[in-house]
Amino acid sequence: MPLNINWQQILLHLFNFLLLFGILYSLIYKPVTQFMAKRRKHYEDMDEKAKANLAEAEKSKEEYLNKLKAADEEILEEKKNALKAVEKASAVKVKETEKEVEKMIADARKDIENERKMMMKEARNEIVNMVSDVADRLAVESKTSDTYDLFLDSMEGSDTDA
Repeated sequence: MPLNINWQQILLHLFNFLLLFGILYSLIYKPVTQFMAKRRKHYEDMDEKAKANLAEAEKSKEEYLNKLKAADEEILEEKKNALKAVEKASAVKVKETEKEVEKMIADARKDIENERKMMMKEARNEIVNMVSDVADRLAVESKTSDTYDLFLDSMEGSDTDA
């Protein structure tokens, strides 16, 4: 044994080291690396799912934006159609109202004309009655000046009655 080296002890320590290394490798390192690999795989799967969900959300968002745009255009078109319908209805209503107004004006004119004719007829009757009264008085009275005064008096009296 040169240099005081015990090869048996070195080999035994080497064997113990390899045995300890093997046991620790199989009991600690291997399960830890498997756990880490599973964990990495789990997070990669989660990342892929998140990316897929994000892509799907973006696609859905784009679809909804297109649907909203189409709905806005449809609403705008419906508003235009409704406005046109209201304009048409108001134009028809204005025409009907104008016809009614014209009819009311024509009826009012007829009523006014009838009332004027009645007033003229009544005025003629009153004039005829006054003239006949005056003529009767003239015939009864011999003096013309007294008759003329009576005529004027009767005219003044009828003016205050009217």
